[in-house]
Amino acid sequence: MTVLHRSLLGCAGLVVALSAASMAQELRAPLEGPSADDGLITIESDSQTADNVTGVVTAIGNVRIVYPSRGMVATSRQAQYFSREGRLVLSGDVDVVQEDGSSLRAERVTYDLEDERAFAMPPSGGQVRSTMILRPDQPAQTPLTP
Repeated sequence: MTVLHRSLLGCAGLVVALSAASMAQELRAPLEGPSADDGLITIESDSQTADNVTGVVTAIGNVRIVYPSRGMVATSRQAQYFSREGRLVLSGDVDVVQEDGSSLRAERVTYDLEDERAFAMPPSGGQVRSTMILRPDQPAQTPLTP
């Protein structure tokens, strides 16, 4: 990816990297752990905007989010990152897949990065679908559990 521009947005440590084909964002979520790389989130999409006044980043079209420290990849039609609240909202054909094969499919997913809680809403007249891998020797995890 060719980097054309870099800027910071607020105290969230948002780095914006624009490429010719798509735009990618690397967000550093607030952390309490030893390594800042644990909070790295990369967002790729057809277009993105960042509002320095509100602290909101909006990604539209073919959104793909990679959260390596959580072993999570998500896709949707739109994503909004609210840096001041530490909240990520995915909407439109949301698919979240964990490394272990657990998955979540919904129309809208709101994920609180600080509390690591997710709220999923189904499409109109539909249902949220989640698939979890249950192993007797490990505690059960949801598709968004670290």
